[in-house]
Amino acid sequence: MPDTFDQLAALIRARFSDLSPQFQTGAAFLLDHPDEVAVSSMRKVAERAQVQPASLVRLAQQLGFPGWNELRDLFVARVRTRPEPMTSRARSMVAGNAKDSLARDLLAAQQQNLGATTSENARAMTEAARVLRKARHVYVAGFRSCYAIAFGLAYEYRLFRPSVSLLGGEGGTLEIELLGIERDSATIVVSFAPYSVEAVRVAEAALEKGSRIVAITDSAVSPIALNADKVLIFSHDSPSFFPSLVAATALTESLVAHLLALEGADAVDQLAQTERLLNAKGAYVR
Repeated sequence: MPDTFDQLAALIRARFSDLSPQFQTGAAFLLDHPDEVAVSSMRKVAERAQVQPASLVRLAQQLGFPGWNELRDLFVARVRTRPEPMTSRARSMVAGNAKDSLARDLLAAQQQNLGATTSENARAMTEAARVLRKARHVYVAGFRSCYAIAFGLAYEYRLFRPSVSLLGGEGGTLEIELLGIERDSATIVVSFAPYSVEAVRVAEAALEKGSRIVAITDSAVSPIALNADKVLIFSHDSPSFFPSLVAATALTESLVAHLLALEGADAVDQLAQTERLLNAKGAYVR
């Protein structure tokens, strides 16, 4: 029986193709509407999912739970463990007595995040790179604090692959930019809790267009991960008021390195051409 919501989501994904159509409908609703499951009765969930209440009970039992209530407990626990508001964390920092050790604690947390992120993505990294390599065009999106991560990824990737575009939505143009996503493309979306509306919109548009999706996020069941083809997960624990983005940055840098290695000599030639152009145009101080 799964102990956490993430474990439950992984189990549903692994067994999804073997479930009956009725169970697939119910399981998909559970993953797509976890907040609703946490606060609704079983009959209400069944009504919204358009399945029989008894099907939810049998689904819970098939997933290893004694009954519906035990499965629903994981959804309730998920809501309770949402990230603490930044203001609350900031007040705790100011009121606490750990100011002298804050720098040391921050570095320790970042090292731990890097270690956890490395072990979490050893296999998924290569698989995500293969998905991106096969795409005719790659779109990259990240908003608010994740914009810098997305920008860095797109910038590095474009050094050896011209067919990469950053979806920024400047001036309210996101919907227009999303029109360019095509079926034979791939879309990278970066976001962590609380998830930005724009990031979810990009993931939804990519799904609608049939684009392959690579989610770089903090949970296997984040809104941008639920329908992703590949998911890269980073840790962002921090004693500061704001989550640490060190591991997320390292993750994207590693992904670009994998992509260059996969592309091989052609990518190196394109990189050399880009370097010559930048130097010839006076991009750097001599």
